[in-house]
Amino acid sequence: MKKILLNETLTCERPTVATIGFFDGVHLGHQHLIAQLVDLARKDDMEAVAVTFDNHPRQVVDPTFVPQMLTAYEEKLVRLAKTGIDACALLHFTPQLAALSAEEFMRQVLRERLNVRKLLVGYDNRFGHNRHEGFDDYVRYGQQMGIEVVESSQLTLDGTKVCSSAIRQMLAEGDVPTATRCLGHAYTIVGRVVEGYQQGRRLGFPTANLDIIDKDKLIPAPGVYAVRARMEGSMEMKRAVMNIGRRPTFGGHDLSVEVHIINFEDDLYGKHLLVSLVRRLRGEHRFESTGRLVAQMREDVRVAQQIFEEENEDE
Repeated sequence: MKKILLNETLTCERPTVATIGFFDGVHLGHQHLIAQLVDLARKDDMEAVAVTFDNHPRQVVDPTFVPQMLTAYEEKLVRLAKTGIDACALLHFTPQLAALSAEEFMRQVLRERLNVRKLLVGYDNRFGHNRHEGFDDYVRYGQQMGIEVVESSQLTLDGTKVCSSAIRQMLAEGDVPTATRCLGHAYTIVGRVVEGYQQGRRLGFPTANLDIIDKDKLIPAPGVYAVRARMEGSMEMKRAVMNIGRRPTFGGHDLSVEVHIINFEDDLYGKHLLVSLVRRLRGEHRFESTGRLVAQMREDVRVAQQIFEEENEDE
């Protein structure tokens, strides 16, 4: 990606091929769409532009909406940069933008500012005020202003439609392998290590208690996960086990995210930790004694290690 176009610099001199979307997750469905975009642009000697937003449009039209994001803002831009597009037009969604009809958006933003000559529309994507209009309307408006409108093909994996809402549901159910396949990359969480309850350390399993950086980030289903963790300032992904839950054995109520890095005991307080999910090992349970909890934690680590070894054999 050569450039990011912000609201203030939203202009393109060269003719462009564009597509519009929120692109949460930049999953295989998005990658499939953008691959079509780049191919069209190269064939017509135009620039490929992905039009997206730095805030969730639904939060503007429904202030009570709480997003469950697959990618944080910066992560989304990094992943979009790897798709081969020439530019990302990053809009800030406002009530004024929400009030534009599809025709007004196409003329004022796409044609006049981004010099769009061809618009690739996702097979299920709608835009414009209240999303009333559809593909046939976009085609008609495009003919009036010199924009050819093309519909993209759909991507399915084993009969499953690849979309952000389906991936969110997979993670909410703890189905990490399927979510990973649909994303095309591991689902990640970034947090700052803060002081926790110290119970893991007392039990022989020191954990890093994470304060999640992006509060809108989706937290997967409660339970224990095999994960890989990368510490701030390091490129090495270390084997780890993560617990998401409310610590029922100790009478806890608040949701916590704790990571035990296997065979690692250095001080991580104040540092950032990136965690990539590999597989969910089990759900959250309340144990009758700390002894039974410790035995289960040992088993969790053993199973996680086995999963990591199997991964290495497959590579």
